[in-house]
Amino acid sequence: MGNARMKVIGIHDLIAVDVNTATNNVVIDGNELNTNDIQLDTPISGTVFGTLVNFKGVLEELGDTVNDKPYLSPPVAPVLYIKPANTFNRYGAGIPMPEEITKLEMGASVGIVIGKKAVAVTEESALDYIAGYTIVNDVSVPHDSIYRPAVQHKSRDGFCPIGPWVINRHAIENPDDLIIRVYINDELRQENSTTNLIRSVGRLLADVTEFMTLSPGDVLLVGVPEEVPQASVGDRVRIEIAGIGSLENIIIEEKAFIRRGTK
Repeated sequence: MGNARMKVIGIHDLIAVDVNTATNNVVIDGNELNTNDIQLDTPISGTVFGTLVNFKGVLEELGDTVNDKPYLSPPVAPVLYIKPANTFNRYGAGIPMPEEITKLEMGASVGIVIGKKAVAVTEESALDYIAGYTIVNDVSVPHDSIYRPAVQHKSRDGFCPIGPWVINRHAIENPDDLIIRVYINDELRQENSTTNLIRSVGRLLADVTEFMTLSPGDVLLVGVPEEVPQASVGDRVRIEIAGIGSLENIIIEEKAFIRRGTK
């Protein structure tokens, strides 16, 4: 069991709970419940920052294209973008498929939840600024833009499921050694590890806070591994990250997402 904080629909504040990350069970008031039996809400309150090209395999996939104009070399600093509040989605809710699209990319990522104001932190002290970790599905419409991700591809309503909770940072012995798995309809479609990060969690925080302040509640994604799996309407997607838990959602038609008010 690990200590975590989660948000339940209808309750304003995060609540402290004990969780079993292997079974996705939660102990509340002495009762053990499964996350599927609870109406969970998005457990974060700040800005979500995505990070591109932070897995070694992604850089390998790009090959010589990183040397093309206008960039002429691989990125020398973190490549960041924002997943704005309209993208936030919760555990168990539908991920909307735009009418003109047939596939969406399921971008599994560890979310670093900031616990205190972080300005120019060192790599050695970076973990002290972390409140905990969560799972994020950085959903995208398939596209070719890498250095400048198009807003219309990554920032549509509901394109950022987060949860099911924020696990306390002390429950994770080493955030740079976490297995990430993506299942679509219970079929394993992707497996990777944060051992393959170009910038470790500490290094990423140090590099980002060198030029940008991160505030309590903000979330910094470590990045999405290569060979991103795609899903269609009706597919059930489950992202499992060792020590954190699993995040489950289903792909639905965009008009159903709006009608049901799942935003």
